[in-house]
Amino acid sequence: MRKKTSTNHLNEKAITSGCPITSTIIAIGGRWKLIILWQLKDGALRYNALRKAIPNISEKMLIQQVNELIQSGWVHKKDFNEIRPRTEYSLTDLGQSFLPILHSILEWGRSNNIVELVEQMERE
Repeated sequence: MRKKTSTNHLNEKAITSGCPITSTIIAIGGRWKLIILWQLKDGALRYNALRKAIPNISEKMLIQQVNELIQSGWVHKKDFNEIRPRTEYSLTDLGQSFLPILHSILEWGRSNNIVELVEQMERE
């Protein structure tokens, strides 16, 4: 998170003001948010299940990214008041409404061999 008075924040605000595309990219931006949303597509997951589904993410980063998705209204956190504490994460209506876009990205990536292209770029 940037300071509200920083030059970067002010520039970002000027660029995104009134633009749904850049605002959406900021809301879901970052390396892990789309992956988290994708993992929650089939229903609620507990923290450990979410962590296992994304093995290369650090615990700190997972917590940070999930909290940002919760704060921005994409993910819901449900705490169960039980003796052994339990928390589940699920997509909100906003998060659910984004799933068709994620499926379109998946299909576009498949039809354009994006995995192969990215792997080739990494080898060079």
